[in-house]
Amino acid sequence: MKAIEALRYGAPDFLQLKEVDKPIPKSRDVLIRVYAASVTRGDVFLQNLPFIAWLPLRIIFGLKRKSIPGHEFAGTIAAVGSAVTSFKKGDRVFGTTTGLPVGSCAEYLCLSQEGTLAEKPGNMTYEEAAAVPVGGLTALYFLRKGKIRDREKVLIFGASGSVGTFAVQIAKYYGAEVTGVSSTVNTELVRSLGADKVVDYTKEDFADRGERYDIIFDAVGKIPGSKIKEALATNGRYVTVRKGIAIERSQDLIFLKGLIEAGKIRTVIDRRYSLEQTAQAYRYVGENHKKGNVVITIDQNLSEKEEL
Repeated sequence: MKAIEALRYGAPDFLQLKEVDKPIPKSRDVLIRVYAASVTRGDVFLQNLPFIAWLPLRIIFGLKRKSIPGHEFAGTIAAVGSAVTSFKKGDRVFGTTTGLPVGSCAEYLCLSQEGTLAEKPGNMTYEEAAAVPVGGLTALYFLRKGKIRDREKVLIFGASGSVGTFAVQIAKYYGAEVTGVSSTVNTELVRSLGADKVVDYTKEDFADRGERYDIIFDAVGKIPGSKIKEALATNGRYVTVRKGIAIERSQDLIFLKGLIEAGKIRTVIDRRYSLEQTAQAYRYVGENHKKGNVVITIDQNLSEKEEL
């Protein structure tokens, strides 16, 4: 099968298209034919692994890399192991590898039936569904961690990124009054996702507006501590992706699927790349200018499969 292989840590140029063996599912595994994947900021971080994280993370993901990158995916079940009961061949699914040393930038991957995997939303394309798990589950996890409640004022810093675009929509689902913070070029996007107010950080500082928020969600991990104190209400909660890793669970993915099919959530796709262009996708995401998600289209005949 075709797959992207990370030959070593470092520049995107070390990500190369290779022919590798197709994985064989174990008794409790499903073999997934991957139609679409994504490139997240987390993927780019892992490929570059700063010195401070070098040893512990490289022990987990391999000292010399030599692996298939990517976490999010959408596709169909191509085969199931002998003990699999949750899925069957032909099921349309989406999910994430949850940090395991298996990657989604390949034509096939194996995943345990107990992994973060669910039936694909019926009203989403494979490309749209492939971009949901990481950003959507992260947004859901941190908003729940902040104990979001109806009619609360929620500020989302970095509202135009993958996590931020989902966070705006999920916060609105919970009945919050949402203020999104983004750059000038993305203010209309954030407003279109349901934000009640949008702050252009290139023109004003949200902390100078005199408003107090019940939850401040830093979806990019860049708010200075002093600004948080200025804008947080009494008994307000601050949550950030900089502190902690979201727990990814199938039941939460199923919850997001329900919101998607109810028309409460949509995916924002900035750019699409082919599998062969994965290094270009990493380079673009690494520039930190993307809005929403960057998708890898692994099967170029997706339009036919969407009609099946």
